[in-house]
This record gives sequence, C-alpha cells and structure tokens, in this order.
Amino acid sequence: MEFAQRLAALGVELISTGGTATALREAGLQVRSIDDLTGFPEIMDGRVKTLNPRLYAGLLALRDNAAHLEQAREHEIEFVDLVCVNLYPFEETIARDGVSDAEVIEQIDIGGPTMVRAAAKNAAYAAVVTDPAQYGPVLDELESADRCLSLETRQRLAAEAFALIARYDAAISNWFAARDGGMPAALAATFERELELPYGENPHQQAAYYRQSGAAGEGVLGSAEQLSGKALSFNNILDLDGARATLSELGSEQPACVIVKHNNPCGAARGADLLEAYRKAFAGDPVSAYGGVIALNRVVDEETAAALSQQFIEVLIAPGYEPAALEVLAAKEKVRILSSLDDGAAPAGPELRPVAGGLLVQERDSVSIDRSKLQVVSDRMPSEDEWRDLLFAWQVCRHVKSNAIVAARGEATLGIGAGQMSRVDSVGIALGRDWITDRSGIVLASDAFFPFADGVVGALDGGASALIQPGGSIRDDEVIAAANERGAAMVFTGERHFRH
Repeated sequence: MEFAQRLAALGVELISTGGTATALREAGLQVRSIDDLTGFPEIMDGRVKTLNPRLYAGLLALRDNAAHLEQAREHEIEFVDLVCVNLYPFEETIARDGVSDAEVIEQIDIGGPTMVRAAAKNAAYAAVVTDPAQYGPVLDELESADRCLSLETRQRLAAEAFALIARYDAAISNWFAARDGGMPAALAATFERELELPYGENPHQQAAYYRQSGAAGEGVLGSAEQLSGKALSFNNILDLDGARATLSELGSEQPACVIVKHNNPCGAARGADLLEAYRKAFAGDPVSAYGGVIALNRVVDEETAAALSQQFIEVLIAPGYEPAALEVLAAKEKVRILSSLDDGAAPAGPELRPVAGGLLVQERDSVSIDRSKLQVVSDRMPSEDEWRDLLFAWQVCRHVKSNAIVAARGEATLGIGAGQMSRVDSVGIALGRDWITDRSGIVLASDAFFPFADGVVGALDGGASALIQPGGSIRDDEVIAAANERGAAMVFTGERHFRH
C-alpha cells in the first residue's frame, strides 16, 4: 500500500485490476480500472483481464520509433511506464497439504507473467517491479530524480524479473512432471543466490551458495543462524551438508554427533548424553577430526562446550547452546558457530549432479534399516550388540565415499576407509588405525559387495566379528565361507549404497 501511496504522491496515475483496485480505493487513492484502459471488461472469473493489445502496445512500444508512435496515435494507445506485479502464489499453494489439482491450476498466473515479460523486454522505456524488496529503492530513486529511473536500474529490474519468471515457470513445469512420475523429458530448475563466499574450493576460484528455488525442504543451511566466527566458505558448506545428512540418518532418539572432514565422516556416534556422543565420535579418528565440521543433535551444554573447545573446529552446528556454552565456544573467534532447529535434510525431489555440459539426475538414496528385511547368510547369527552396531555402521556407510568401509563398536565409528579404488585397501584403512587397541566386538559395514573373499579375510584379520554388506557377488559363496570358517556373522542387505 505504501508503494502505491508514494507513487500517487508523485503524481503517477494508478491503474489496477479488480481486487487490488478495490483495496487501493478503500485506502483513499484514485485508481483507474484496467477495463477503462483496455475498453474490455474482466471476464471468466478474472482469468482474462489484462490480456489486451491496448495494454501490451502501451508496454512494448519503442518510443524512439516513428512508426510505433504513429500507430500509437492512430489507435489511441496510452504508454505504460511502470508495471508492479505480485504473481499468484503457485509455490505456496503446492506446498500446502491436501490441495487439489484444481486449486493448484487456478494459481497459475497468466496475465501477471505476460505483463512482467513485456515490461522487462522494453526496459529501455519501461520499468518492472516484482519484489516488495524493490519498492523502497525504486521509490527513493523516483523521488530524487524527478520521477525517472535510470537505464541501469530498469535493466537490473528487468534481469530480476526474468529470473522470477524462470523460477515461476520451472515450478509449474516440475509440478506437472511430478504428477507423471519417473524421469521427466525436460527438467527445469532455478537457483537463487543466498550467500557470497570468500572463494571456492581454492582461493583463486570465485564462489557463491545458491538455494534451489521452490524446493520442498530446508536444505543444507535451512534455518541456520550464524552466531559467531568467520564467514562460511565453499568447503565449509560442502562438509556441513555431509555432516547434517549423516546426523539426520542417525535420528533424534539419542544424543548423536558427526564429525566430517573433506566431505567424509571421520567420526560418528550415539551416546547416553551429548558429551559421550562427542567423545566417542572424536575417538573414532582424533587425527582427522582436527579442523573438521561437527554436527550435534542436542543443545550444547557447558561441559560439552569445554570439551569441544579443546580441539580446532571449522564449523559447529547444533539446535542451540546454553549461554555459558556459547561463551566458551565464542572465545575462539575463528570457529563458525551455527544454530539450527531443522535437520538440514535434502529437499524433496531428484538429486542433481552437474557434469561437463550436462546434468545427471537420480532419485535420492536412502538406507533401509528394517532388520526384518535383512538376510543373515552366515551359520552364526549376530548377537544383539552386533545387530545394533551393524545397523549403525550401515547408516553411516551410505555417507562415506566409495569404496566405503565403516568399522564400529558401541554405536560409534572406530575407523573409516573412504574413496579407495580397492575395497581391500578401504578395509585395511578402516581397521588399520593405531587407536584401535581393543579388537573385540568390532563390526564392519561395506557399501557394496565383496567381489572376492580377500576383503572379508582382511576384515576378520583386523578383528571384525560381524559384517554387513549388500551381497550379490558371483563369489558370494566364497565370501560367506570365509566368514563361516572364522565363526563370523554376515548379513546381506540386498541394497548397495555407492557415493561417488
């Protein structure tokens, strides 16, 4: 309303459609109805009200073109200098539960985007305003420059308008595609810059973080609020994404902690309380934890904060912090301290992976942890403690880069082998850690099947007594036999979890 009032105070004639015109008149403003400009009434319940050549000629006329000016005089066309549009709330509508297809379709704006495109195309002579955040700066410039907007401003507004229309059309396209299921023939996605970053993976690379427009779900930063520390970096956000995804996998029933380094978990654990969960996760790889990203699923108390402050942390995220805990942690000025109540889960919809000149698209991966659907293929059944740790290790394993091996005990990782070309090497890394002094009760998870028995033999030699893996190798019989020869338990999931 203030936008219209200040325009009117500048002597700008206001023209509007039905409901908006009524609201403006009730506020005491002089408003001309759109049908007065077009000479045609609003019809079909408002579905048709601005789609008229008199309006679009006034928007699109080139005012330095003699032929355009002559045609405008001949047809008594009035020029339109500024368009302000708030599109129908399509994205908000599809986000509601229980909304019908008919309701969604009625929120597909036709006239609004058409006016926006016309004004933006003719930015040399017209201005288009599409976001309330633009109202103040536009009005300030009009008031200070004798009701004129610079060409630079009009071009910037046009660029923002076309970006908005691209986002709006992408949301509509994806809604129709989702109804059909499967992989659509065309995929439309838009992203909005949310954060300027100091640099990319390396200091010579420019970078920014863009949030996917209209995505259902909060995403990596979500509602996160930075309470202290330096600006987030490109690598911080990558690791934060991995940490939050792994923490979400572990659920909220028990206190849990995940530590990520170079986009791989280096420690993950559940505990009786948050301090125990952190200490167990840290013990899983105290060397790699240096300079890591830490995600916690409970409010941080002073005792846990004191333990955290003993190591170098790049980013710390938790649902909240007791005042005394925040004081302890904020004393280290470089540590980026974030608070977030959401779980940072990936938005609903397919996963997008850019490659040179294109995009790989797939359904998002999820871990099956229904024990009743898993198959014990060894002679020996896992003990209850082994079952608990096998399921825990299987949850963590999905978030480790292939070839992925996770060794665990007591719902805590002991060692993780990641990103190796050989699964045997990953086994050796996971179980070859110097800090694993007690080799009893170790379980091991593998993200894909063991193609040969050598990986299983290495795991058993390293102290593993129970293993969980997808199965499906042509040598499964040899792999199972290797476990049976040593009295180990082996569980098949029937589901692979590569992460490249």
